[in-house]
Amino acid sequence: MERLTVTPTTIQEVLDALDRIIDDTIKENSFLGIFAFVYRRVTAQIQREIELQHFDDNERMEAFDVAFANRYISAVRGYKNNQPVSQSWKIAFDCQQDNLTIIQHLMMSMNAHINLDLSMAASTAMKGKPILDLKNDFEKINEILSGLTNEVQRKLGNVSKLMFILDWIGKNKDEKILDFSMKKARAFAWKNAVQLSALTDEEKQSRIGHIDNIVLELSKCIKTPRSRILQFLLSIIQYFEESEVAKVMEGLQVKYDPLPIAASPQSSGSKQ
Repeated sequence: MERLTVTPTTIQEVLDALDRIIDDTIKENSFLGIFAFVYRRVTAQIQREIELQHFDDNERMEAFDVAFANRYISAVRGYKNNQPVSQSWKIAFDCQQDNLTIIQHLMMSMNAHINLDLSMAASTAMKGKPILDLKNDFEKINEILSGLTNEVQRKLGNVSKLMFILDWIGKNKDEKILDFSMKKARAFAWKNAVQLSALTDEEKQSRIGHIDNIVLELSKCIKTPRSRILQFLLSIIQYFEESEVAKVMEGLQVKYDPLPIAASPQSSGSKQ
């Protein structure tokens, strides 16, 4: 990650930084790249929505999205340079070469970035301003995340031939199996963002540490589920998965091209 030295100030610079992370993880065959690949697609879609003026405050949304992305980019850079990172990111980074399923690797990173980073970025972006002014645009990003996450889950079968086992056991609700729900994570992030916005800087540090501990425990459950039967099933699933990161990314190719947010008839009915 030697090339990851400049802190992005625009969404295009964020995309460029994510491209560098993806390139490096492909060379290292590191499963950290799976999240970077999916996250790049989310960011590109947000960039498109901003260009189409689909947010209430598009200038603010770009600044917010860049600040949010920088929390991940900084964590990657810090970890590679042996600098302190949050517990939530450290456990995800430490497991990059572990024999976990693709979805476990992906969920551990999503857990850190949404449950911890998103709340911090939202509260920081609205410092000194009413955070409720951000709520509508925050919800619109949720819709983008929901659409892409659903598509990625469908694509997982291309690189994880036995993923259907989790769907079968969980009755198509994977979060019941791995104890992670995008819907709950986004709600958790907003709740914490509102709480953080009302605290002093000193109080924020204490609260952030508390959130980090909660997110860490959830990552531990994702990494090692409590059920021994589930642990065994995950090991079987992982054994038959694609092991090359580049091929996993190829199998997860997603074209997410929704209707404009305000006009989408399915926006309010999203389940993720």
